[in-house]
Amino acid sequence: METAGTAEAAPRPGLRERKKRRTRDALLHAALALFTTKGYERTTVDEIAEAVGVSQRTFFRYFGGKEDAAFAVQEMVEAHFVESLRARPAGEAPLDALRRAVLESWDTINDAVVSVVPVELYLRMFRVIESTPALLAAHLRRSAETEEEIARLLAAREGLDVDADPRPRLAVAVFGAVMRVTGRQWSTGEDFSLEAMRTLTATYLDHIGPALTGNWRTTR
Repeated sequence: METAGTAEAAPRPGLRERKKRRTRDALLHAALALFTTKGYERTTVDEIAEAVGVSQRTFFRYFGGKEDAAFAVQEMVEAHFVESLRARPAGEAPLDALRRAVLESWDTINDAVVSVVPVELYLRMFRVIESTPALLAAHLRRSAETEEEIARLLAAREGLDVDADPRPRLAVAVFGAVMRVTGRQWSTGEDFSLEAMRTLTATYLDHIGPALTGNWRTTR
């Protein structure tokens, strides 16, 4: 019975739900491991299912196809960032809130993915997405949907009508472009560590103001 000032504990998932979760996580781990070693295009659904000891039909109970599996952890990371943004103090300026939320989400990325896959495997999968044309195209499409969600969140924070005031979408467009440049530069560099990604993200976000308003031409 719930007492005053005490929240009722959430019910623990049943045995059936825990088994389904373990199967989904195993399929996801196997898919990412194959994508990052064999290649996305050369990996088949049958191979993913076989790695876990289940049927192709079981795979499709959890994922619509290889693309869904390829982006499952990326979607978890993006959801983690959105939650970090929601938690930012209301008084922060929009771009400050975006910057601090993304750096905080990198600092706590283990909380988002470690129960499913190692962070190192997620980072390797990020490189596969950046280097595989079909996945990169899908990533850009999915990013547009996420950016719209973020723009609406920013508008709500600022008490604006996102369809009447262009600033939330413009701010997110700039932020999203910086994140894409960061990901591309990191994926083609020599340091593939999480710290390198975080440092590059912070550095590029710090360049937004000077890049947009400064004079780039140096005096000879």
